[in-house]
Amino acid sequence: MPITVLLVDDEPLVRAGLRAVLEAQPDIEVVGEAADGAAVIPLVRQLRPDVVAMDVRMPLLDGIEATRAVLRTVDDPPKILVITTFENDEYVYEALRAGADGFLLKRARPAEIVHAVRLVAEGESLLFPAAVRSLAAEYGSRAARAAMERAALTERETAVLRLMARGLSNAEIATQLVVGTETVKSHVSAVLSKLGARDRTQAVIAAYESGFVAPA
Repeated sequence: MPITVLLVDDEPLVRAGLRAVLEAQPDIEVVGEAADGAAVIPLVRQLRPDVVAMDVRMPLLDGIEATRAVLRTVDDPPKILVITTFENDEYVYEALRAGADGFLLKRARPAEIVHAVRLVAEGESLLFPAAVRSLAAEYGSRAARAAMERAALTERETAVLRLMARGLSNAEIATQLVVGTETVKSHVSAVLSKLGARDRTQAVIAAYESGFVAPA
């Protein structure tokens, strides 16, 4: 089955460019478009896309609030890939904190766009560039540090979280730690549960905000 994608951006040229790039791939299908975040929820419910590629800045409902709304109101929500012009955009960071699964620059090369959609759809790796890591560290707080301490991660869970923060997939983590992929999946689930994180992105944000992991 192809990866189905909903494009959400207030610029028609951006949507057209993304559609052309994605539909050139045999395993990706663009199933719909919207010009604002306000149209996302009904389209998600109607089309059931695997991934929503969503601009972070839009006139009526921005990508941050649209992300929150989708995750709050849609059962089995799609993965959300936020798109922006500037990599150090605090809006992007807020969208990731709200629950978005990845990050893509509008100036990305076609191969990078395709890779980002596939990566987010798989859900086992992160699009978490250096600029966003630095923002997460700047947002660090005593509360975040206390929450990390309360999580009481084991030595192996700690190692897994550090590798997650580097953007490694489950298979890559398994290779690094010389264990099976299923073992890594169990550790990842334990880390998410202890941190109260919805997904890998939220766990990694917590790691950077708490100072548990420092930006490179």
